Amino acid sequence: MEGLSVSPTLIRRSIAEFLGTFWLVFGGCGSALIAAAFPELGIGFVGVSFAFGLTLLTMAFAIGHISGCHINPAVTCGLVAGKRFPAKELPAYVVAQVLGAIAASGVLYIIVTGNPTFNAASSTFASNGYGAHSPGGYSLLACFVAEFVLTFFFLWVIMGATDKRGVPAGFAPIAIGLCLTLIHLISIPVTNTSVNPARSTGPAIFAGYWWPLQQLWLFWIAPILGGVAGGVVYRFLFFDPDKSF
Repeated sequence: MEGLSVSPTLIRRSIAEFLGTFWLVFGGCGSALIAAAFPELGIGFVGVSFAFGLTLLTMAFAIGHISGCHINPAVTCGLVAGKRFPAKELPAYVVAQVLGAIAASGVLYIIVTGNPTFNAASSTFASNGYGAHSPGGYSLLACFVAEFVLTFFFLWVIMGATDKRGVPAGFAPIAIGLCLTLIHLISIPVTNTSVNPARSTGPAIFAGYWWPLQQLWLFWIAPILGGVAGGVVYRFLFFDPDKSF
């Protein structure tokens, strides 16, 4: 098949981000809602962790050459802070990512409510939470620190894996996808794992409770701060104007 005949415009790249974020939320949250606790054969925390990692890995190969496959507002903000993405294009990417997450959550809602045993009114819909709504009952501070630190290192892996001095071209999606898998293996019991404000927003809208929306602020602030810090620190420590980026 022939490649694109023109350079992707901002609209094309935003559409790619919409579709990429849709796939991330549909695959990751879908595995949590549909397959994680399926009787006797449920995939559990490990399966959900790999589902999120695989969605990112596969989509990075699919649209990485088009939009960069950020599919995460915290990643886009971190790459802006690390001088790897133009700030003027940040709003378009973030809007596309959030809309993609909401659309995926809406499709998942249609699917899961097709099961007569699913109670939409009492479902958290794979939302993120802290305190009493943390899967393991972790405090607000613990959840903030977890989300900040994990997003910080997520940006480091992204920046390092896509650095021209780093892994050979074409291998970056593997490192980044496995990093997201590891992040979920660590933090599902803590916050149900966000590190992605768009991923948190979509399910919160369709949850059967109000608290996911009330607690959503944390899952925007902590990942974005962690992503920005990761991007700034990586560039400060490792930027080489003659060889890097």
